[in-house]
Amino acid sequence: MAGGTWTAQNKVRPGAYVNVKSNGNVGTSGTTNGIMTLPLVLDFGPEGTIVEVSGTSDLTAFGYDLGNEKMLLLREALKQAATVLLYRIGTGVKATVTEGTVSVTALFGGVRGNDINVASKANVNAPGSFDVETYVAGRLVDAQTVKTAEELKANRVVEFSGTGEMTAFSVSLEGGTNTAATVDDYMTYFSKIQVFDFNTMALPISDEAIKAAGASFIKRMRDEEGKKCQLVVAGYSADSEAIISVKNGVILSDGTTISAEQATAWVAAVSAAAGVATSLTYKKYDGAIDVTQRFVNSEIISALQKGEFLFTEKRGEAVIEQDINSLSTFTSEKGQDFSKNRVLRVLDDIANNSKKTFEDNYIGKVNNDQDGRELFKANRITYFDSLQAAGAIANFVADDISVESGEAKDSVVLMVAVQPIDAMEKLYMTVQVV
Repeated sequence: MAGGTWTAQNKVRPGAYVNVKSNGNVGTSGTTNGIMTLPLVLDFGPEGTIVEVSGTSDLTAFGYDLGNEKMLLLREALKQAATVLLYRIGTGVKATVTEGTVSVTALFGGVRGNDINVASKANVNAPGSFDVETYVAGRLVDAQTVKTAEELKANRVVEFSGTGEMTAFSVSLEGGTNTAATVDDYMTYFSKIQVFDFNTMALPISDEAIKAAGASFIKRMRDEEGKKCQLVVAGYSADSEAIISVKNGVILSDGTTISAEQATAWVAAVSAAAGVATSLTYKKYDGAIDVTQRFVNSEIISALQKGEFLFTEKRGEAVIEQDINSLSTFTSEKGQDFSKNRVLRVLDDIANNSKKTFEDNYIGKVNNDQDGRELFKANRITYFDSLQAAGAIANFVADDISVESGEAKDSVVLMVAVQPIDAMEKLYMTVQVV
């Protein structure tokens, strides 16, 4: 469905077009889904496709389990995200081997294919049959019993070809190589992920051109496609509510150092999972005991004023200093409240939920007359009441919403005034001794 922002009532495609503005005093006194997307340079795995991963997913097709160091960033993301839309950046040459009339080829390119072994041995219970087992780095991932090569079926990591009766053998695949990731690989990723719904995207990279491309992509998603989401990168001065710029990393309890670039995976995950009524200020980074770079008070203040998202050490733990995005230049339409991610998550949820509700239940189904508009208004009142009950907004009453006919016979205009709630962050206390 179409979406995005609007300045005039001149849209062509049916859809929901949403503007979110400040009136100069936004009150900072369906929820987010916990879905993030993560492009990773990997040694093996599906190519050119988005794979939905959760904490219980089978990662055999990627050649490593979640505990392997190669999956560090995915593991960090899954500490908080309910779902990671994983995309493998880059590809490579497929490892292969031929034994007699049987050829075995890795399903995907990459060096991990060289760690695949296939063994064929006679089945003691079925004369003429052979047990064919596939291993990745010594771990059994598939077993099948066949009599001929034609009966062999592809599994999660290799495919077979050949003819004739099976024989006993034990072989290792070879020749698998990685192809270096390029800017074009990330551009392909952006084109693939744009049709999915997600809350946040992490780009754990240092390349400035890719950061800029990612920022442009997310802004287009927000402003032209109507999908309110955020990008998390490291060290990027975007001055935009759409971008979270991570300044430093953390040190885990096992000694693993998570750089600022790598920390984007966890930040995107925890931001996606936060919901509309949760601030991440002083949120602890799971399993972290310190930060990679400590700052003095004046440096922290300067970083926050520049819209930098940083971790600080608090009594043997690493915490988020303040849940902000990179917006640091404020206007009458986007005041300082837009730099607070909790407030932005509320506003984004309002936009995303209203868009989805209108598309799913009203476009082409409900008459654009007074009764139809009142029906839509009643739906939105119920939604905003639920936000208020959750502690996401305050002081909402039904009169804060109006639904009127637009300039064209098929258009409606929804106006709503909301007061997002922020969390307590500053305590000013006076102790008087008497």
